[in-house]
Amino acid sequence: MADNDDLPPDEPPAGPTDPSDIKPISIVDEMKRSYLDYAMSVIVSRALPDARDGLKPVHRRILFSMSENNHNPDRPYVKCARVVGDVIGKYHPHGDQSIYDALVRMAQDFSMRLMLIDGQGNFGSVDGDPPAAYRYTESRLTKAAIPLLDDIDKETVNFQPNYDGSQREPTVLPAKYPNLLVNGAGGIAVGMATNIPPHNLGEVIEACIALIDNPAITLEELMEIVKGPDFPTSGLILGRAGIRSAYETGRGSIIMRAKTTSETIRDREAIIVNEIPYQVNKVTLIEKISELVKEKRIEGIAAMRDESDRDGMRIVIELKRDAMADVVLNQLYRFTPMQTSFPANMVALNGGRPETMTLRDLIRVFVEFREEVVSRRTKFLLGKARDRAHVLCGLAIAVANIDEVIRLIRTAPDPNTAREWLMERDWPAADIAPLIALVDDPRHRVSADNTYRLSDIQARAILELRLARLTALGRDEIGDELQKLAAEISEYLEILRSRARIQGIIKDELTAISAQFATPRKTAILDWASDVDDEDLIQREDMVITVSHAGYIKRVPLSTYRAQRRGGKGRSGMQTRDEDFVTRLFVANTHTPILFFSSRGQVYKEKVWRLPLAAPNARGKALVNMLPLEANERITTIMPLPEDETSWETLDVMFATDSGGVRRNKLSDFVQVNRNGKIAMKLDEGGHIVGVATCSELDDVLLTTAAGQCIRFAVPEVRVFKGRDSTGVRGISLAKGDTVISMAILRHMEATPEERASYLRMRRAVEGQADEAEDQPVEPDEDAGAEAGALPQERYSEMSAAEQFVLTLSERGFGKRTSSYEYRTTGRGGKGIVAMATTERNGRLVASFAVEDEDQIMLVTDGGQLIRVPVDGIRVVGRATQGVTVFVTSNGDKVVSVEHLEGEGEAGEDDGEGVAEAAEE
Repeated sequence: MADNDDLPPDEPPAGPTDPSDIKPISIVDEMKRSYLDYAMSVIVSRALPDARDGLKPVHRRILFSMSENNHNPDRPYVKCARVVGDVIGKYHPHGDQSIYDALVRMAQDFSMRLMLIDGQGNFGSVDGDPPAAYRYTESRLTKAAIPLLDDIDKETVNFQPNYDGSQREPTVLPAKYPNLLVNGAGGIAVGMATNIPPHNLGEVIEACIALIDNPAITLEELMEIVKGPDFPTSGLILGRAGIRSAYETGRGSIIMRAKTTSETIRDREAIIVNEIPYQVNKVTLIEKISELVKEKRIEGIAAMRDESDRDGMRIVIELKRDAMADVVLNQLYRFTPMQTSFPANMVALNGGRPETMTLRDLIRVFVEFREEVVSRRTKFLLGKARDRAHVLCGLAIAVANIDEVIRLIRTAPDPNTAREWLMERDWPAADIAPLIALVDDPRHRVSADNTYRLSDIQARAILELRLARLTALGRDEIGDELQKLAAEISEYLEILRSRARIQGIIKDELTAISAQFATPRKTAILDWASDVDDEDLIQREDMVITVSHAGYIKRVPLSTYRAQRRGGKGRSGMQTRDEDFVTRLFVANTHTPILFFSSRGQVYKEKVWRLPLAAPNARGKALVNMLPLEANERITTIMPLPEDETSWETLDVMFATDSGGVRRNKLSDFVQVNRNGKIAMKLDEGGHIVGVATCSELDDVLLTTAAGQCIRFAVPEVRVFKGRDSTGVRGISLAKGDTVISMAILRHMEATPEERASYLRMRRAVEGQADEAEDQPVEPDEDAGAEAGALPQERYSEMSAAEQFVLTLSERGFGKRTSSYEYRTTGRGGKGIVAMATTERNGRLVASFAVEDEDQIMLVTDGGQLIRVPVDGIRVVGRATQGVTVFVTSNGDKVVSVEHLEGEGEAGEDDGEGVAEAAEE
């Protein structure tokens, strides 16, 4: 085999592997070792920056190569292809695209806070345009890159062999400013990543100086100097919580937002975007906004265009005439990259090991590194000065003994012999001994007999001495230079002996760099409490909320309904089925909160804007599909409330159960309600809530039972409960088999029994009613026999204005209206008084509530019949009467539900299917 010809004779030729040389290894151990080697290679050699100079290896190699090839700011631009080729060939044997991408980023003013490469040509844009190929672009170092490379030739940093050992490259650059904080860094390694935001150079340098002056400086003191990141694309930072977290722990989410202004363009308001968040693609941002407008997730935008030019960014977003700029802006912040976060993860290599570092750590590491660099530079300069002084001392000896030196050289047979003779002689040094002493070099010692022996270096320098230096002027120049070097050596030694001197030099250099390169802050920091709430994205608008008997709900903009003159036909308020009908209609703002109380004792809370938006004739959405209701659970009360939830503290809410229990809570107990609801009232086994209503201590509570009893008591009779997990207190004492069917809140009655009796007698007389009604009372009223005279007209008018009417309905379709003055106030917990005579003729009661003349009611039987009746057609009669016929039910049918339609006005014959329009504001 030809390949084995050069092997030593005692070694066998290479051949098939000897089976005895094969050793089994664990694949688990091999994979673990190989993976860790690969991971550490990626972490240390590619992905993470060094905490000292803030550079990854590829960036460091690019800058070093350009410096070595003299591509400095004062030299012409060179092709980027040449730079990339030099870096690949000498230092970075990886893909050319990765090197060019790194070079391009250092030349982008929207990526770097302080650019390190001065590029000429297309280096990409904030629109996401890619840079031109490296054969078309040119580059050179910027002035700001020079301080990163200064003194690299003074042994300030360690060098290592390149990948093939043919060159040497620095392990770190002797950076004069903390580049890692100034320009930030980003990278993904194996099992870890880094994402450090850029900062303002002036602030960071000031923080470094502050740390030098006070090594015990706190984070709070540093944050007074370093306000936060300073992004090259400007923009805004919301709040300081994310900044503090990043600076304190090394991790934090920094909320960034675009900067906008408002202008009027062609009589329309327009939002002008002048600055966007860091690393956001402008074209992608515009496309996202357009997409959301088409999907109608963002409403109110009429047109949008990009007017950016070389003078700056300008995205114009024109609004519709009825749009609110604040609402549209909040929607843009919520749904588009106009507001985004920067996930700070400050991981860097510290001593060759990856470490999550705080702001103070990063500044401390840089300051310690600069102390090392300045110390090594001083040692290097000291060595150079001493070497030169060593040579000058030899020259001074030669000049002082020039005749003897010339004679010795002339007689020497060759230069080597002359050099040896020069080194063997003891030369007189009495005249220059004081000058040699100034050098302070152990190599320079004058013996006790004032003689001096030359070294090899000095002898060689003497042999190379030019004759011009032998003149008087030359002799003086040597002495002057030697004295100057002696002063420099003394200065260097003093610096090395004093850490304070080294720190002073660092501060002076930092101050000079700040004066040369620092610029005003670009990114403003705004005080900010929390995220934008969904409600901030919703425009305030009046909505008509419609609820049906079968539990369907919807909202329709009030502006959809046009006002009609009296006598109009109206329009359908909801498309309902034959067995369904509208039971509730009210107008509320989109930001109005609504409480939904269920028969199971749960309460649910929604804002109006969360209700399903539908067309006027649409059916809406079932509550069971909108709220997490259980089987057989139904909503018994829908309660719109004031938008200002702080005012809820002044309101109370009263609950009533079918077993006669009542409970009073502060309405503010229901400010916080989870999406899946919360317990409103604890119920007995099998019990349910029959009514919920807001009240005050100036109101009365009226409970009515199925057996025809009722009780009226003042609200203060029920104490305010602190919790929600109790069953409350007894409101009425029920007979066996009886149950509460309804609760009504009435205005408190400020009248004596005599006044009430007189008022009722006078009102009946005024209305022409006889004391004996069609239905005779079956139970005398305790107040009926009270002695009462006529009321003064003023008092009669006052009581008439405060009078309310209670409508009571039975299962056989009988009903009546009764004056609230006929329901006397008693103590809570009693058996009550007669609300309506219940006989076989009219059956048990099904409903009782306060009504107004313009109201309507809807009655539904268990046979599916329903009727809509105006309240003003039902007679006003005494409390203990059987009432009049309201609904003629079929044989055996019973009224099972009565719905109160508030403020419906006069209804036409064909209005049973929906609500007549009454949309006048």
